[in-house]
Amino acid sequence: MSPPVLSDLGYVPPDGGWGWAVVFGASISIGFAFTFPKAFTIYFKEIQAVFSVSYSQIAWTTSIMCATTYGGGPISSILVNRYGSRPVVMFGGLLCGVGMVSAAFCTSILQLYVCVGFITGFGLALNLQPSVIIVGKYFLKRRPIANGLAMAGSPVMLCTLAPLNQFLFENFGWRGSFLILGAILLHCCVAGALFRPIGARTALVKTPVTEEGNDALKGKITEDGPMENRTEEEEGKDCFEKINQYLDFSLFKHRGFLIYLIGNVLMFLGFFAPIVFLAPYAKHTGIDEYSAAFLLSILAVVDMVARPATGIIANSRWVRPRIQYFFSFAIAFNGACHLLCPLASSYTGLIVYSSFFGLAFGMVCAMLFETLMDLVGAARFTSAVGLVTIAECCTILLGPPIGGILIDTFGDYKYMFIKCGAVMVLAGTFLFIMNYYNYRMLAKEEKERKRKEEDPKSVRTEDEGKKNWNKDSTQDGPELEPLREKGERVKKEMNGTVEV
Repeated sequence: MSPPVLSDLGYVPPDGGWGWAVVFGASISIGFAFTFPKAFTIYFKEIQAVFSVSYSQIAWTTSIMCATTYGGGPISSILVNRYGSRPVVMFGGLLCGVGMVSAAFCTSILQLYVCVGFITGFGLALNLQPSVIIVGKYFLKRRPIANGLAMAGSPVMLCTLAPLNQFLFENFGWRGSFLILGAILLHCCVAGALFRPIGARTALVKTPVTEEGNDALKGKITEDGPMENRTEEEEGKDCFEKINQYLDFSLFKHRGFLIYLIGNVLMFLGFFAPIVFLAPYAKHTGIDEYSAAFLLSILAVVDMVARPATGIIANSRWVRPRIQYFFSFAIAFNGACHLLCPLASSYTGLIVYSSFFGLAFGMVCAMLFETLMDLVGAARFTSAVGLVTIAECCTILLGPPIGGILIDTFGDYKYMFIKCGAVMVLAGTFLFIMNYYNYRMLAKEEKERKRKEEDPKSVRTEDEGKKNWNKDSTQDGPELEPLREKGERVKKEMNGTVEV
C-alpha cells in the first residue's frame, strides 16, 4: 500500500467517523449565526412601541448584530489559531446566552444595542468561523459534501426559528421570549463540545498508513489546540509580529485569495437585499400577507435541499478540479434570477422566482467557504476566513440600505432587483474570468517548476564539477609526495599509544 497523500495540514483527515458529528455540531452553530438576525425581526413592532423609537432605530439592532458577527471574524480566527475551535465556540455560545438574557431586562434602545447587537453578535462571530474551520480539518476528499451539509443548517434553522419565535412572542411576550432564546442559544456550547481537536494522535489512530507515511505524518503534524511552547518564542516580539503569528497577512500577496476577496465583496452588495425585500415586494403587488410570507418558506425549503445537493455535485470528479468555475456560475445564475424577477407580475411567477432564487442562493452558500479553502488550503483557511469576513462586513451592511434608497427614489421595487442582479452577474463574470487567468498562471508555474526539476543539464553539470574537484583533490602528484610521507611517519610514531 502506498503512503497517503499529505494535505497541507500535515496529516490525512479521516473523511468520516467522528467528522460527521462535527458536521452536525457545525450545522447548529452556523444555523444560529446566519439565521438568528433574520428571525429576530418579529419582535421589532412590540419593542418599537415599548421604547417609543422609530423603525430605523430598532432596525439598527440587527445591523449592529450582523456587523459584529462579520467584523469579529479576525478576532475569532486569532482565538482559533491560539486555543482551537472547541473552546472558542463554547465561549461564543455562552456570550450569546448572556447577551439575550441581559436583553430581557433592557430599559432603553441603547442597552438593547449593547446586549443584542454587540454581545450576542460577537458570540455568533465566535460560532461561525470556528465551525467552518473545523469541518476542513476533518474532511479532505468529502469536504464539499461536508461543507454543504454544515451550511444546510441555516435554512433548517430558519424554518424552525421563525414559527418558534411567533409562538414564544404570543405566549410570553418579548422579554420572556428573550429569556428562552438565551437558553436555546446555549445549545451552541453543546455543539462546540462536539468539535474534538484533531491532529497527530487522532489522525494516526484512524488512518492506516505505511511506515514511510507514518514517519512523514509524525514529522509534519501540528495539533489543533493550545500552543503551549509558543510562550518563550513570543517574548521579545512586538504587537504586530504577535498578531501576524496567528493571522496570516501574507495572504494579501496570494493571487487566488485576492481574486476571491474582490469578487465576494462585490457580490455581497446584491446578495442579501432580495431576501429582505421579497415579502414587501409581494405585498406591493397586491398579494396578501400570509401568501407573501409563504414565498420565504418556499425559498427556505428549496435552499435546504440545494445546499447538500450542491455539495455532492461539487465533490464529483468532473467539478471538483474546477470548482471555482462552478462557484462563478452559481453567482451569475443568482444575479440572472434577480434580473428576471420584475417580469413575475403574478403570484405564480413569484413562486417560480422564489424556487429558482432558493436554488441559486443555496448553491452559492454551499460553496462560499469551500472555494476559499480550495484556493488557500486548509492550513491557511483560519486566517483567510477572518480577513474575508471583515472585508465583506461593509458591503453586507450597505446592500439593503442601497436597495431601500432605490425603492424610495423610484417608488418601485424592480430597480432594486435589477441593481442586485446586475451586481451579482458582474461579480460572477469577474470571478470566472479571473479564475481562468489564475488557473492558466498556476498551470504555467507548475510546468516551469517541473521543467527545472526534470532538466538534466544543470544537474549533470553540477555533478561533473563535483567529480572533477574530488578527482583533482585526491590525485597523487609529485608535489604531494613529501606531505604524504610525513603523514605516514607521524602515524607510525603515534601507533604505540593511539590506535589509528
